[in-house]
Amino acid sequence: MIRPVRVLVVDDSALARRIITQAIGRDPRIEVVGSAPDVYVARDKIIELEPDVLTLDVEMPRMDGVAFLKRLMPQRPIPVVVVSALTRAGAAITLDALASGAVDFVPKPSSSFGQRLDSMADELVEKVIVAARTDVTHWRDERFDLKSVARTQTALQESSSKLIAIGASTGGTVALTAIVRALPPTIPGVVVVQHMPPVFTAMFADKLNTMSAVEVMEASDGERVLTGRVLIAPGGMQTSVERRGGRYVVRCAEGAPVNGHSPSVDVLMSSVAHSVGANAIGAVLTGMGSDGAQGLLAMRTAGARTFAQDEATSVVFGMPNQAYKVGGAERLVPLARVADELVRLSREIAA
Repeated sequence: MIRPVRVLVVDDSALARRIITQAIGRDPRIEVVGSAPDVYVARDKIIELEPDVLTLDVEMPRMDGVAFLKRLMPQRPIPVVVVSALTRAGAAITLDALASGAVDFVPKPSSSFGQRLDSMADELVEKVIVAARTDVTHWRDERFDLKSVARTQTALQESSSKLIAIGASTGGTVALTAIVRALPPTIPGVVVVQHMPPVFTAMFADKLNTMSAVEVMEASDGERVLTGRVLIAPGGMQTSVERRGGRYVVRCAEGAPVNGHSPSVDVLMSSVAHSVGANAIGAVLTGMGSDGAQGLLAMRTAGARTFAQDEATSVVFGMPNQAYKVGGAERLVPLARVADELVRLSREIAA
């Protein structure tokens, strides 16, 4: 019999601790071995109980979850799922937590916590299970240094004749940060779907914008795709690309989830296959599930160049693996080479 995943619940709210414990403890694959009201108690219980996964509220007194992660992960790496408020402040600190070693997050609202968590219990359970299988040892001895980058806006006035479409989910914020920071301002326009709810996508775009040589912004309906610009699809909106005259624009509209997601990678990439064809590059990065596999295949069939992130550097190899298995990805590429591959392919494809 497979041993249940041992979970330590860390939250300063006694109500939240009880609700989270009940929500995930009902699943036979999970055993909640303890809880902690702050990170100091959590530190001692990690040593005592040796949990496989932490659920962590990042907005806590005495020491917030991000400061805790920056101390914990270089010394004792352990998979962490953040349970965070669905607010601008909550989104900002959650993104910092993901950059500091957390595997994934589940949003909670600032009110009606019990009712909302009951409806997202399945999501929390699945992310805990995935986190337990995630290798986080690479965070050992990690040095956290995210400096701003001076931007030279050389090409932002140029419409992009080529287009790059990227899709990601679990682990994607860290992967995308590494990739976008390495892109030159001459890169063709990029459109990204990262599975995140509203508010989080805007905060993520703002954060990337401060540390990149390219311009990064949350996409809005009718926004032009320009050289040196990265557009992040807004949470809760299906995002696609269409050709309008001699330029590409993004369309953002409310729509039913596809593959369980809005925005969906398949929706974006299918539109790129139709509107951009052989002048496009597609990449599917780390993530749970199969979103993007069929879209990337449609892009490749239309003549685009395509690849997916390799297993060794993916937090979760689900999405890239499916994209490769169905023939959507030409090959698998390690994260450290993705930015260079995008630059190389953008030079190779026809203008």
